Amino acid sequence: MAPGNGTCYKPMKATSNGVFQGDTPLDFALPLAILQICLVVALTRALAFVLRPMRQPRVIAEIVGGILLGPSALGRNHEYLNTLFPVKSLTVLDTLANLGLLFFLFLVGLELDPKALKRTGKKAFAIAMAGIGLPFIMGIGTSVVLRGTISKGVSGPPFLVFMGVALSITAFPVLARILAELKLLTTDVGRMAMSAAAVNDIAAWILLALAIALSGTGSPLVSLWVLLCGAGFVIACVVILPRVFAMMAQRCPDGEPVDEIYVCATLCCVLAAGFVTDTIGIHALFGAFVVGILVPKEGAFAGALVEKVEDLVSGLFLPLYFVSSGLKTNVATIHGAQSWGLLVLVIVTACFGKIVGTVVVSLLCKMPFQEALAVGFLMNTKGLVELIVLNIGRDRKVLNEETFSILVLMAIFTTFITTPIVMAVYKPAKRESKTEYKHRTFERQDPSDQFRLLACFHSSRNIPGLINLIEASRGTEKRQGLCVYALHLMELSERPSAILMVHKARKNGLPFWNKIQQSDSSNQVVVAFEAFRQLSRVVIRPMTAISAIHVRPVTAISSMMDMHEDIC
Repeated sequence: MAPGNGTCYKPMKATSNGVFQGDTPLDFALPLAILQICLVVALTRALAFVLRPMRQPRVIAEIVGGILLGPSALGRNHEYLNTLFPVKSLTVLDTLANLGLLFFLFLVGLELDPKALKRTGKKAFAIAMAGIGLPFIMGIGTSVVLRGTISKGVSGPPFLVFMGVALSITAFPVLARILAELKLLTTDVGRMAMSAAAVNDIAAWILLALAIALSGTGSPLVSLWVLLCGAGFVIACVVILPRVFAMMAQRCPDGEPVDEIYVCATLCCVLAAGFVTDTIGIHALFGAFVVGILVPKEGAFAGALVEKVEDLVSGLFLPLYFVSSGLKTNVATIHGAQSWGLLVLVIVTACFGKIVGTVVVSLLCKMPFQEALAVGFLMNTKGLVELIVLNIGRDRKVLNEETFSILVLMAIFTTFITTPIVMAVYKPAKRESKTEYKHRTFERQDPSDQFRLLACFHSSRNIPGLINLIEASRGTEKRQGLCVYALHLMELSERPSAILMVHKARKNGLPFWNKIQQSDSSNQVVVAFEAFRQLSRVVIRPMTAISAIHVRPVTAISSMMDMHEDIC
Protein backbone atom coordinates (compact mmCIF):
# COMPACT_ATOMS: atom_id res chain seq x y z
CA MET A 1 0.00 0.00 0.00
CA ALA A 2 2.66 2.47 0.90
CA PRO A 3 4.49 3.94 -2.02
CA GLY A 4 8.01 2.86 -2.49
CA ASN A 5 9.46 6.21 -3.57
CA GLY A 6 9.35 7.80 -0.12
CA THR A 7 6.75 10.43 -1.09
CA CYS A 8 5.67 12.63 1.82
CA TYR A 9 1.97 13.44 2.12
CA LYS A 10 0.55 16.59 3.61
CA PRO A 11 -1.20 15.80 6.93
CA MET A 12 -4.99 15.74 6.67
CA LYS A 13 -6.98 18.36 8.56
CA ALA A 14 -9.57 16.99 10.96
CA THR A 15 -12.80 18.64 9.70
CA SER A 16 -13.95 20.40 6.55
CA ASN A 17 -15.89 23.62 6.04
CA GLY A 18 -18.53 21.81 3.99
CA VAL A 19 -19.24 21.29 0.32
CA PHE A 20 -20.87 24.72 -0.01
CA GLN A 21 -17.55 26.36 0.72
CA GLY A 22 -15.72 24.26 -1.82
CA ASP A 23 -14.30 21.55 0.47
CA THR A 24 -14.40 17.87 -0.39
CA PRO A 25 -15.29 15.95 2.82
CA LEU A 26 -13.21 12.92 1.84
CA ASP A 27 -10.06 15.07 1.88
CA PHE A 28 -10.42 15.51 5.66
CA ALA A 29 -9.69 12.98 8.39
CA LEU A 30 -12.93 12.94 10.40
CA PRO A 31 -15.54 12.58 7.60
CA LEU A 32 -13.33 10.04 5.83
CA ALA A 33 -12.93 8.01 9.04
CA ILE A 34 -16.71 8.10 9.59
CA LEU A 35 -17.32 6.80 6.06
CA GLN A 36 -14.69 4.08 6.49
CA ILE A 37 -16.23 2.91 9.77
CA CYS A 38 -19.75 2.82 8.30
CA LEU A 39 -18.57 0.91 5.23
CA VAL A 40 -16.61 -1.64 7.25
CA VAL A 41 -19.39 -2.23 9.80
CA ALA A 42 -22.06 -2.58 7.10
CA LEU A 43 -20.03 -5.08 5.07
CA THR A 44 -18.93 -7.23 8.02
CA ARG A 45 -22.45 -7.35 9.48
CA ALA A 46 -23.86 -8.36 6.10
CA LEU A 47 -21.28 -11.15 5.76
CA ALA A 48 -21.97 -12.27 9.33
CA PHE A 49 -25.68 -12.51 8.47
CA VAL A 50 -24.87 -14.64 5.41
CA LEU A 51 -22.59 -16.97 7.40
CA ARG A 52 -24.98 -17.19 10.35
CA PRO A 53 -26.88 -20.30 9.12
CA MET A 54 -23.53 -22.13 8.96
CA ARG A 55 -22.88 -21.17 12.62
CA GLN A 56 -19.62 -19.49 11.72
CA PRO A 57 -18.13 -17.05 14.27
CA ARG A 58 -18.29 -13.38 13.38
CA VAL A 59 -14.51 -13.14 13.15
CA ILE A 60 -14.67 -15.05 9.85
CA ALA A 61 -16.96 -12.39 8.37
CA GLU A 62 -14.73 -9.61 9.71
CA ILE A 63 -11.52 -11.07 8.29
CA VAL A 64 -13.13 -11.80 4.92
CA GLY A 65 -14.73 -8.34 4.87
CA GLY A 66 -11.35 -6.71 5.46
CA ILE A 67 -9.81 -8.72 2.63
CA LEU A 68 -12.67 -7.80 0.25
CA LEU A 69 -12.15 -4.10 0.94
CA GLY A 70 -8.41 -4.42 0.31
CA PRO A 71 -6.29 -4.93 -2.81
CA SER A 72 -7.41 -8.56 -3.13
CA ALA A 73 -10.90 -7.60 -4.37
CA LEU A 74 -12.39 -4.09 -4.43
CA GLY A 75 -8.94 -2.57 -4.07
CA ARG A 76 -8.07 -3.68 -7.58
CA ASN A 77 -9.96 -0.54 -8.58
CA HIS A 78 -7.35 2.12 -7.80
CA GLU A 79 -9.90 4.93 -7.97
CA TYR A 80 -11.92 3.30 -5.19
CA LEU A 81 -8.80 2.65 -3.12
CA ASN A 82 -7.44 6.18 -3.49
CA THR A 83 -10.85 7.68 -2.66
CA LEU A 84 -11.93 5.64 0.37
CA PHE A 85 -8.59 4.37 1.70
CA PRO A 86 -5.92 6.83 0.54
CA VAL A 87 -2.41 6.29 1.86
CA LYS A 88 -2.49 9.56 3.79
CA SER A 89 -5.51 8.33 5.81
CA LEU A 90 -3.99 5.03 6.90
CA THR A 91 -2.22 6.52 9.91
CA VAL A 92 -5.53 7.67 11.38
CA LEU A 93 -7.16 4.34 10.46
CA ASP A 94 -4.37 2.29 12.06
CA THR A 95 -4.40 4.46 15.20
CA LEU A 96 -8.15 4.00 15.72
CA ALA A 97 -7.87 0.28 14.93
CA ASN A 98 -5.05 -0.31 17.40
CA LEU A 99 -6.79 1.74 20.08
CA GLY A 100 -9.87 -0.44 19.71
CA LEU A 101 -7.70 -3.54 19.68
CA LEU A 102 -6.00 -2.38 22.87
CA PHE A 103 -9.29 -2.34 24.76
CA PHE A 104 -10.48 -5.56 23.11
CA LEU A 105 -7.38 -7.39 24.38
CA PHE A 106 -8.23 -5.96 27.80
CA LEU A 107 -11.65 -7.63 27.46
CA VAL A 108 -9.99 -10.89 26.40
CA GLY A 109 -7.90 -10.72 29.56
CA LEU A 110 -11.10 -10.23 31.55
CA GLU A 111 -12.38 -13.56 30.22
CA LEU A 112 -9.35 -15.42 31.58
CA ASP A 113 -9.52 -16.20 35.29
CA PRO A 114 -6.10 -16.94 36.86
CA LYS A 115 -7.80 -18.82 39.71
CA ALA A 116 -9.47 -21.11 37.19
CA LEU A 117 -6.11 -21.68 35.49
CA LYS A 118 -4.69 -22.82 38.83
CA ARG A 119 -7.49 -25.37 39.06
CA THR A 120 -6.80 -26.66 35.55
CA GLY A 121 -6.25 -30.38 35.76
CA LYS A 122 -3.20 -32.24 34.56
CA LYS A 123 -5.20 -33.60 31.65
CA ALA A 124 -6.12 -30.15 30.27
CA PHE A 125 -2.58 -28.88 30.86
CA ALA A 126 -1.09 -31.85 28.99
CA ILE A 127 -3.49 -31.33 26.08
CA ALA A 128 -2.62 -27.63 25.95
CA MET A 129 1.12 -28.34 25.92
CA ALA A 130 0.67 -30.90 23.14
CA GLY A 131 -1.44 -28.40 21.20
CA ILE A 132 1.42 -25.90 21.44
CA GLY A 133 4.54 -28.06 21.25
CA LEU A 134 3.98 -30.17 18.13
CA PRO A 135 2.59 -27.38 15.88
CA PHE A 136 5.33 -25.04 17.11
CA ILE A 137 8.01 -27.54 16.09
CA MET A 138 6.30 -28.20 12.76
CA GLY A 139 5.95 -24.45 12.24
CA ILE A 140 9.70 -24.08 12.63
CA GLY A 141 10.17 -26.84 10.05
CA THR A 142 7.77 -25.10 7.66
CA SER A 143 9.60 -21.81 8.13
CA VAL A 144 12.79 -23.45 6.83
CA VAL A 145 10.94 -24.34 3.61
CA LEU A 146 9.48 -20.83 3.29
CA ARG A 147 12.86 -19.16 3.87
CA GLY A 148 14.29 -21.17 1.02
CA THR A 149 11.53 -20.15 -1.40
CA ILE A 150 9.36 -17.04 -0.89
CA SER A 151 10.85 -15.55 2.28
CA LYS A 152 14.49 -15.21 1.33
CA GLY A 153 16.47 -12.59 3.21
CA VAL A 154 14.34 -12.45 6.36
CA SER A 155 16.00 -12.68 9.77
CA GLY A 156 16.25 -16.31 10.85
CA PRO A 157 15.38 -16.64 14.58
CA PRO A 158 12.46 -14.14 14.61
CA PHE A 159 10.94 -15.77 11.51
CA LEU A 160 11.21 -19.24 13.07
CA VAL A 161 9.51 -18.10 16.28
CA PHE A 162 6.77 -16.13 14.48
CA MET A 163 5.93 -19.15 12.29
CA GLY A 164 5.87 -21.43 15.32
CA VAL A 165 3.56 -19.07 17.22
CA ALA A 166 1.29 -18.55 14.19
CA LEU A 167 0.72 -22.28 13.78
CA SER A 168 0.34 -23.13 17.48
CA ILE A 169 -2.16 -20.46 18.58
CA THR A 170 -5.72 -21.31 19.67
CA ALA A 171 -8.11 -18.34 19.67
CA PHE A 172 -9.76 -18.49 23.10
CA PRO A 173 -12.60 -15.95 22.42
CA VAL A 174 -13.48 -17.54 19.06
CA LEU A 175 -13.41 -21.04 20.55
CA ALA A 176 -15.77 -19.94 23.33
CA ARG A 177 -18.19 -18.54 20.75
CA ILE A 178 -18.11 -21.74 18.69
CA LEU A 179 -18.73 -23.90 21.77
CA ALA A 180 -21.66 -21.70 22.79
CA GLU A 181 -23.17 -21.90 19.31
CA LEU A 182 -22.83 -25.70 19.29
CA LYS A 183 -24.16 -25.99 22.88
CA LEU A 184 -20.97 -27.73 23.99
CA LEU A 185 -19.79 -25.36 26.72
CA THR A 186 -21.08 -27.59 29.52
CA THR A 187 -20.03 -30.91 28.01
CA ASP A 188 -16.81 -32.71 28.88
CA VAL A 189 -15.43 -31.73 25.48
CA GLY A 190 -16.33 -28.07 25.97
CA ARG A 191 -14.84 -27.83 29.45
CA MET A 192 -11.65 -29.60 28.37
CA ALA A 193 -11.26 -27.44 25.25
CA MET A 194 -11.83 -24.20 27.18
CA SER A 195 -9.34 -25.13 29.90
CA ALA A 196 -6.69 -26.16 27.39
CA ALA A 197 -7.33 -23.07 25.24
CA ALA A 198 -6.92 -20.78 28.24
CA VAL A 199 -3.50 -22.29 28.99
CA ASN A 200 -2.66 -22.12 25.28
CA ASP A 201 -3.60 -18.43 25.17
CA ILE A 202 -1.28 -17.52 28.03
CA ALA A 203 1.58 -19.53 26.51
CA ALA A 204 0.99 -17.94 23.10
CA TRP A 205 1.33 -14.43 24.54
CA ILE A 206 4.57 -15.39 26.26
CA LEU A 207 5.93 -16.81 23.00
CA LEU A 208 4.73 -13.72 21.13
CA ALA A 209 6.57 -11.46 23.56
CA LEU A 210 9.69 -13.54 22.90
CA ALA A 211 9.19 -13.26 19.14
CA ILE A 212 8.75 -9.48 19.32
CA ALA A 213 11.88 -9.12 21.45
CA LEU A 214 13.90 -11.19 18.96
CA SER A 215 12.57 -9.23 15.96
CA GLY A 216 14.32 -6.03 17.01
CA THR A 217 16.99 -4.61 14.73
CA GLY A 218 19.50 -4.14 17.55
CA SER A 219 22.04 -6.51 19.05
CA PRO A 220 21.13 -9.63 21.07
CA LEU A 221 21.82 -7.59 24.19
CA VAL A 222 18.94 -5.27 23.24
CA SER A 223 16.59 -8.26 22.91
CA LEU A 224 17.71 -9.44 26.34
CA TRP A 225 16.95 -6.03 27.84
CA VAL A 226 13.50 -6.07 26.23
CA LEU A 227 12.74 -9.48 27.75
CA LEU A 228 14.03 -8.49 31.19
CA CYS A 229 12.06 -5.23 31.21
CA GLY A 230 8.95 -7.06 30.04
CA ALA A 231 9.32 -9.61 32.83
CA GLY A 232 9.85 -6.79 35.34
CA PHE A 233 6.69 -5.07 34.09
CA VAL A 234 4.63 -8.24 34.56
CA ILE A 235 6.03 -8.80 38.07
CA ALA A 236 5.28 -5.19 39.05
CA CYS A 237 1.70 -5.51 37.76
CA VAL A 238 1.16 -8.80 39.61
CA VAL A 239 2.40 -7.26 42.86
CA ILE A 240 0.62 -3.88 42.68
CA LEU A 241 -2.52 -4.09 40.53
CA PRO A 242 -4.47 -6.90 42.27
CA ARG A 243 -4.45 -4.95 45.53
CA VAL A 244 -5.63 -1.78 43.80
CA PHE A 245 -8.38 -3.59 41.89
CA ALA A 246 -9.45 -5.48 45.03
CA MET A 247 -9.91 -2.16 46.83
CA MET A 248 -12.01 -0.86 43.92
CA ALA A 249 -14.11 -4.03 43.81
CA GLN A 250 -14.81 -3.88 47.56
CA ARG A 251 -16.25 -0.40 47.11
CA CYS A 252 -18.55 -1.62 44.32
CA PRO A 253 -21.08 -3.94 46.03
CA ASP A 254 -23.45 -6.08 44.00
CA GLY A 255 -26.73 -4.46 43.08
CA GLU A 256 -25.34 -0.93 43.14
CA PRO A 257 -23.92 1.09 40.24
CA VAL A 258 -20.14 1.12 39.96
CA ASP A 259 -18.63 4.53 40.61
CA GLU A 260 -17.52 6.11 37.36
CA ILE A 261 -14.16 7.14 38.81
CA TYR A 262 -13.17 3.46 39.26
CA VAL A 263 -14.09 2.62 35.67
CA CYS A 264 -12.17 5.65 34.39
CA ALA A 265 -9.15 4.81 36.56
CA THR A 266 -9.09 1.23 35.26
CA LEU A 267 -9.29 2.31 31.61
CA CYS A 268 -6.50 4.83 32.20
CA CYS A 269 -4.49 2.00 33.75
CA VAL A 270 -5.02 -0.01 30.56
CA LEU A 271 -3.71 2.87 28.45
CA ALA A 272 -0.75 3.43 30.78
CA ALA A 273 0.16 -0.27 30.67
CA GLY A 274 -0.02 -0.18 26.88
CA PHE A 275 2.27 2.86 26.83
CA VAL A 276 4.82 1.15 29.10
CA THR A 277 4.98 -2.08 27.09
CA ASP A 278 5.17 -0.14 23.82
CA THR A 279 8.04 1.90 25.29
CA ILE A 280 9.80 -1.29 26.33
CA GLY A 281 9.50 -2.57 22.77
CA ILE A 282 7.09 -5.49 23.20
CA HIS A 283 3.69 -4.15 22.09
CA ALA A 284 0.99 -1.98 23.64
CA LEU A 285 -1.49 -4.88 23.42
CA PHE A 286 0.58 -6.97 25.82
CA GLY A 287 0.14 -4.45 28.64
CA ALA A 288 -3.63 -4.23 28.14
CA PHE A 289 -3.91 -8.02 28.18
CA VAL A 290 -1.97 -8.29 31.45
CA VAL A 291 -4.20 -5.68 33.13
CA GLY A 292 -7.32 -7.53 31.98
CA ILE A 293 -6.11 -10.79 33.53
CA LEU A 294 -5.44 -9.11 36.89
CA VAL A 295 -8.90 -7.52 37.26
CA PRO A 296 -10.91 -9.54 39.85
CA LYS A 297 -13.65 -11.58 38.20
CA GLU A 298 -15.96 -11.80 41.23
CA GLY A 299 -18.60 -9.17 41.93
CA ALA A 300 -20.01 -6.39 39.79
CA PHE A 301 -16.76 -4.57 38.99
CA ALA A 302 -15.64 -6.71 36.03
CA GLY A 303 -19.17 -6.73 34.61
CA ALA A 304 -19.36 -2.94 34.79
CA LEU A 305 -16.08 -2.63 32.88
CA VAL A 306 -17.37 -4.94 30.17
CA GLU A 307 -20.64 -2.99 29.89
CA LYS A 308 -18.78 0.31 29.50
CA VAL A 309 -16.26 -0.85 26.91
CA GLU A 310 -17.37 -3.73 24.75
CA ASP A 311 -20.16 -2.34 22.56
CA LEU A 312 -18.16 0.63 21.28
CA VAL A 313 -14.97 -1.37 20.88
CA SER A 314 -16.41 -4.54 19.34
CA GLY A 315 -19.02 -2.77 17.25
CA LEU A 316 -17.07 0.14 15.78
CA PHE A 317 -13.33 0.16 16.42
CA LEU A 318 -12.43 -3.51 16.18
CA PRO A 319 -13.72 -3.96 12.59
CA LEU A 320 -11.25 -1.22 11.60
CA TYR A 321 -8.43 -3.54 12.60
CA PHE A 322 -9.70 -6.16 10.18
CA VAL A 323 -9.84 -3.70 7.30
CA SER A 324 -6.40 -2.42 8.27
CA SER A 325 -5.18 -6.00 8.04
CA GLY A 326 -7.13 -6.57 4.83
CA LEU A 327 -5.42 -3.59 3.19
CA LYS A 328 -2.10 -5.39 3.81
CA THR A 329 -3.39 -8.71 2.43
CA ASN A 330 -3.08 -9.18 -1.30
CA VAL A 331 -4.16 -12.66 -2.35
CA ALA A 332 -2.87 -11.87 -5.85
CA THR A 333 0.68 -12.26 -4.52
CA ILE A 334 -0.06 -15.98 -4.18
CA HIS A 335 0.49 -17.04 -7.79
CA GLY A 336 2.04 -20.00 -9.45
CA ALA A 337 2.20 -23.64 -8.45
CA GLN A 338 4.92 -23.00 -5.89
CA SER A 339 2.94 -20.40 -3.91
CA TRP A 340 -0.28 -22.41 -3.90
CA GLY A 341 1.67 -25.52 -2.95
CA LEU A 342 3.17 -23.64 0.00
CA LEU A 343 -0.33 -22.54 1.04
CA VAL A 344 -1.44 -26.18 1.08
CA LEU A 345 1.72 -27.11 3.01
CA VAL A 346 1.06 -24.46 5.67
CA ILE A 347 -2.60 -25.50 6.06
CA VAL A 348 -1.75 -29.21 6.31
CA THR A 349 1.07 -28.52 8.76
CA ALA A 350 -1.12 -26.32 10.96
CA CYS A 351 -3.99 -28.82 11.04
CA PHE A 352 -1.81 -31.92 11.39
CA GLY A 353 0.34 -30.54 14.20
CA LYS A 354 -2.52 -29.16 16.27
CA ILE A 355 -5.04 -31.97 15.72
CA VAL A 356 -2.69 -34.96 15.90
CA GLY A 357 -0.81 -33.62 18.93
CA THR A 358 -4.05 -32.92 20.79
CA VAL A 359 -5.74 -36.20 19.82
CA VAL A 360 -2.76 -38.38 20.78
CA VAL A 361 -2.40 -36.82 24.24
CA SER A 362 -6.19 -36.90 24.75
CA LEU A 363 -6.23 -40.62 24.00
CA LEU A 364 -3.35 -41.16 26.42
CA CYS A 365 -5.49 -39.35 29.01
CA LYS A 366 -8.23 -42.00 28.52
CA MET A 367 -10.60 -39.78 26.54
CA PRO A 368 -12.91 -41.53 24.03
CA PHE A 369 -11.71 -41.23 20.45
CA GLN A 370 -14.76 -39.22 19.35
CA GLU A 371 -14.24 -36.66 22.12
CA ALA A 372 -10.47 -36.53 21.52
CA LEU A 373 -11.06 -35.84 17.82
CA ALA A 374 -13.54 -33.07 18.63
CA VAL A 375 -11.09 -31.43 21.06
CA GLY A 376 -8.38 -31.64 18.40
CA PHE A 377 -10.44 -29.76 15.82
CA LEU A 378 -11.65 -27.24 18.40
CA MET A 379 -8.08 -26.47 19.45
CA ASN A 380 -7.29 -25.76 15.79
CA THR A 381 -9.46 -22.61 15.91
CA LYS A 382 -7.70 -19.42 14.86
CA GLY A 383 -8.98 -15.85 15.03
CA LEU A 384 -8.10 -12.35 16.05
CA VAL A 385 -5.00 -13.29 18.08
CA GLU A 386 -3.62 -15.07 15.01
CA LEU A 387 -4.19 -11.91 12.97
CA ILE A 388 -2.44 -9.83 15.64
CA VAL A 389 0.63 -12.08 15.47
CA LEU A 390 0.74 -11.87 11.68
CA ASN A 391 0.33 -8.09 11.62
CA ILE A 392 3.09 -7.60 14.17
CA GLY A 393 5.35 -9.81 12.07
CA ARG A 394 4.40 -7.85 8.95
CA ASP A 395 5.06 -4.47 10.60
CA ARG A 396 8.45 -5.64 11.86
CA LYS A 397 9.49 -6.91 8.40
CA VAL A 398 9.64 -10.51 9.62
CA LEU A 399 6.85 -11.60 7.23
CA ASN A 400 6.74 -10.42 3.63
CA GLU A 401 3.53 -9.75 1.72
CA GLU A 402 3.20 -13.22 0.19
CA THR A 403 3.91 -15.10 3.42
CA PHE A 404 1.49 -12.82 5.27
CA SER A 405 -1.29 -13.53 2.76
CA ILE A 406 -0.67 -17.30 2.95
CA LEU A 407 -0.92 -17.30 6.74
CA VAL A 408 -4.10 -15.17 6.72
CA LEU A 409 -5.79 -17.64 4.35
CA MET A 410 -4.62 -20.49 6.59
CA ALA A 411 -6.27 -18.82 9.59
CA ILE A 412 -9.55 -18.38 7.70
CA PHE A 413 -9.59 -21.97 6.46
CA THR A 414 -8.78 -23.63 9.79
CA THR A 415 -11.42 -21.60 11.63
CA PHE A 416 -14.06 -22.10 8.93
CA ILE A 417 -13.82 -25.90 8.99
CA THR A 418 -14.02 -26.15 12.79
CA THR A 419 -17.80 -25.88 13.23
CA PRO A 420 -18.95 -28.27 10.46
CA ILE A 421 -16.35 -30.91 11.32
CA VAL A 422 -17.10 -30.82 15.06
CA MET A 423 -20.82 -31.09 14.30
CA ALA A 424 -20.08 -34.14 12.15
CA VAL A 425 -17.70 -36.02 14.46
CA TYR A 426 -19.19 -35.25 17.88
CA LYS A 427 -22.82 -35.70 18.87
CA PRO A 428 -23.04 -35.58 22.68
CA ALA A 429 -26.67 -36.61 22.98
CA LYS A 430 -28.79 -38.77 20.70
CA ARG A 431 -32.36 -37.58 20.57
CA GLU A 432 -35.04 -40.10 21.32
CA SER A 433 -37.33 -41.09 18.50
CA LYS A 434 -41.01 -40.22 18.43
CA THR A 435 -41.96 -43.83 19.18
CA GLU A 436 -40.18 -43.62 22.54
CA TYR A 437 -42.49 -40.76 23.49
CA LYS A 438 -45.60 -42.70 22.44
CA HIS A 439 -46.81 -43.66 25.94
CA ARG A 440 -45.73 -40.51 27.78
CA THR A 441 -49.10 -38.78 27.50
CA PHE A 442 -50.89 -37.10 30.40
CA GLU A 443 -53.69 -39.67 30.32
CA ARG A 444 -51.26 -42.52 31.01
CA GLN A 445 -49.67 -40.71 33.98
CA ASP A 446 -50.05 -42.53 37.31
CA PRO A 447 -51.82 -40.12 39.73
CA SER A 448 -49.50 -41.19 42.53
CA ASP A 449 -46.37 -40.33 40.54
CA GLN A 450 -44.71 -36.97 40.62
CA PHE A 451 -46.09 -34.70 37.90
CA ARG A 452 -43.32 -32.81 36.14
CA LEU A 453 -43.88 -29.69 34.07
CA LEU A 454 -41.52 -27.72 31.84
CA ALA A 455 -42.57 -24.05 31.82
CA CYS A 456 -40.69 -21.78 29.40
CA PHE A 457 -40.57 -17.99 29.48
CA HIS A 458 -38.48 -15.17 27.99
CA SER A 459 -38.74 -12.47 30.65
CA SER A 460 -40.17 -11.72 34.09
CA ARG A 461 -43.29 -10.27 32.43
CA ASN A 462 -44.37 -13.81 31.53
CA ILE A 463 -44.16 -15.12 35.12
CA PRO A 464 -47.65 -14.13 36.50
CA GLY A 465 -49.49 -15.84 33.66
CA LEU A 466 -47.14 -18.80 33.85
CA ILE A 467 -47.77 -19.26 37.58
CA ASN A 468 -51.55 -19.16 36.97
CA LEU A 469 -51.14 -21.85 34.32
CA ILE A 470 -49.05 -24.01 36.67
CA GLU A 471 -51.63 -23.59 39.45
CA ALA A 472 -54.40 -24.66 37.08
CA SER A 473 -52.35 -27.73 36.10
CA ARG A 474 -52.55 -29.01 39.68
CA GLY A 475 -56.21 -29.79 39.19
CA THR A 476 -59.10 -29.50 41.63
CA GLU A 477 -57.55 -31.89 44.17
CA LYS A 478 -54.35 -29.80 44.38
CA ARG A 479 -52.24 -32.88 43.94
CA GLN A 480 -48.91 -33.11 45.67
CA GLY A 481 -45.63 -33.97 44.00
CA LEU A 482 -45.76 -31.31 41.29
CA CYS A 483 -42.24 -30.48 40.03
CA VAL A 484 -41.91 -27.42 37.80
CA TYR A 485 -38.82 -26.76 35.71
CA ALA A 486 -39.01 -23.02 35.02
CA LEU A 487 -36.87 -22.62 31.91
CA HIS A 488 -35.73 -19.05 31.29
CA LEU A 489 -34.91 -18.75 27.57
CA MET A 490 -32.23 -16.09 27.04
CA GLU A 491 -30.77 -15.03 23.71
CA LEU A 492 -27.06 -15.57 23.11
CA SER A 493 -26.05 -12.23 21.63
CA GLU A 494 -22.98 -11.36 19.58
CA ARG A 495 -21.46 -9.51 22.54
CA PRO A 496 -18.28 -11.05 23.97
CA SER A 497 -19.75 -10.79 27.46
CA ALA A 498 -22.45 -13.26 26.42
CA ILE A 499 -19.87 -16.00 26.88
CA LEU A 500 -19.24 -14.78 30.43
CA MET A 501 -22.99 -14.93 30.99
CA VAL A 502 -23.06 -18.55 29.84
CA HIS A 503 -20.27 -19.47 32.23
CA LYS A 504 -22.06 -17.85 35.17
CA ALA A 505 -25.43 -19.39 34.36
CA ARG A 506 -24.22 -22.91 33.64
CA LYS A 507 -22.52 -24.58 36.58
CA ASN A 508 -21.21 -28.14 36.31
CA GLY A 509 -23.40 -28.88 33.32
CA LEU A 510 -26.60 -27.90 35.18
CA PRO A 511 -27.79 -24.39 34.33
CA PHE A 512 -29.24 -23.50 37.75
CA TRP A 513 -29.49 -19.89 38.79
CA ASN A 514 -26.67 -18.48 40.86
CA LYS A 515 -28.32 -15.89 43.10
CA ILE A 516 -25.08 -14.10 43.88
CA GLN A 517 -23.77 -13.66 40.36
CA GLN A 518 -26.94 -13.13 38.38
CA SER A 519 -28.52 -9.83 37.46
CA ASP A 520 -31.45 -8.17 39.20
CA SER A 521 -33.97 -9.50 36.69
CA SER A 522 -32.72 -13.04 37.31
CA ASN A 523 -33.13 -12.58 41.06
CA GLN A 524 -36.71 -11.44 40.46
CA VAL A 525 -37.39 -14.73 38.71
CA VAL A 526 -35.98 -16.74 41.61
CA VAL A 527 -37.92 -14.70 44.20
CA ALA A 528 -41.19 -15.03 42.28
CA PHE A 529 -41.01 -18.81 42.02
CA GLU A 530 -39.77 -19.15 45.60
CA ALA A 531 -42.81 -17.16 46.79
CA PHE A 532 -45.08 -19.36 44.69
CA ARG A 533 -43.53 -22.49 46.23
CA GLN A 534 -43.97 -21.15 49.79
CA LEU A 535 -47.62 -20.22 49.17
CA SER A 536 -48.27 -23.73 47.84
CA ARG A 537 -47.27 -25.46 51.07
CA VAL A 538 -49.80 -28.05 52.28
CA VAL A 539 -50.61 -28.57 55.99
CA ILE A 540 -50.52 -32.29 56.86
CA ARG A 541 -50.90 -31.88 60.63
CA PRO A 542 -50.86 -28.93 63.05
CA MET A 543 -47.59 -27.00 62.99
CA THR A 544 -46.29 -29.12 60.11
CA ALA A 545 -46.43 -28.36 56.41
CA ILE A 546 -44.73 -29.63 53.30
CA SER A 547 -44.26 -27.98 49.95
CA ALA A 548 -46.75 -29.24 47.39
CA ILE A 549 -44.73 -27.80 44.53
CA HIS A 550 -41.02 -28.08 43.84
CA VAL A 551 -39.70 -25.37 41.54
CA ARG A 552 -36.33 -25.60 39.82
CA PRO A 553 -35.46 -22.38 37.97
CA VAL A 554 -33.23 -23.13 35.00
CA THR A 555 -31.73 -20.96 32.30
CA ALA A 556 -30.88 -21.80 28.70
CA ILE A 557 -28.79 -19.37 26.68
CA SER A 558 -28.95 -19.89 22.91
CA SER A 559 -29.35 -18.02 19.68
CA MET A 560 -32.94 -17.45 18.62
CA MET A 561 -32.65 -19.64 15.53
CA ASP A 562 -31.89 -22.83 17.51
CA MET A 563 -33.40 -22.05 20.91
CA HIS A 564 -36.03 -24.73 20.33
CA GLU A 565 -33.30 -27.38 20.70
CA ASP A 566 -33.00 -26.50 24.40
CA ILE A 567 -36.70 -27.33 24.83
CA CYS A 568 -37.09 -30.34 22.57
